[in-house]
Amino acid sequence: SVRFETEILPLGGNPGFGASGGDEVRFLMSANAGEPPGRISRIASGGELSRIMLVMKDVLSERDGVQTMVFDEIDEGVSGVAAQRVGEKLCRLSGTKQVICVTHLPQIAAMADGHFHIEKSERNGRTYTDVSLLDGEGRAAELARLHGGENITITTLASAREQLEAAEKYKGNCREGLPK
Repeated sequence: SVRFETEILPLGGNPGFGASGGDEVRFLMSANAGEPPGRISRIASGGELSRIMLVMKDVLSERDGVQTMVFDEIDEGVSGVAAQRVGEKLCRLSGTKQVICVTHLPQIAAMADGHFHIEKSERNGRTYTDVSLLDGEGRAAELARLHGGENITITTLASAREQLEAAEKYKGNCREGLPK
């Protein structure tokens, strides 16, 4: 039941335009049925803003010159099927752009073509960040950790492998017909 509207108001005054044009443009949305649309800048959460940006970037990506997009925790406030849809949208976008995404959700991480594990640690009173590229088994173990925390079991690993297989199938279908 999400509604999205654009409000375009003339600036008015004299001379009737400013450095950025002659209109003030506002994006409005209503995330819930029965609620009037309001300014996105006032009512959207950080996660909602990220997802709105994702949709707008997807729609406008054919015309912009941007080759790389970075999304930091676009999964904020979503889970389940909604997270899967965000992952699918990122997959479609990655067919024509380089997409870098920081995520904590297995539904989104499973869609990655390259999956890195990033870990902060403290050594000798300093904070260090370690980044490592994960192979197939490393990805399964990381997805299992995202599913079950420290309690990685045969079942969570099997689920993670199944999720990776489903993601690969989706990505293959998603990218059919895209320019190579």
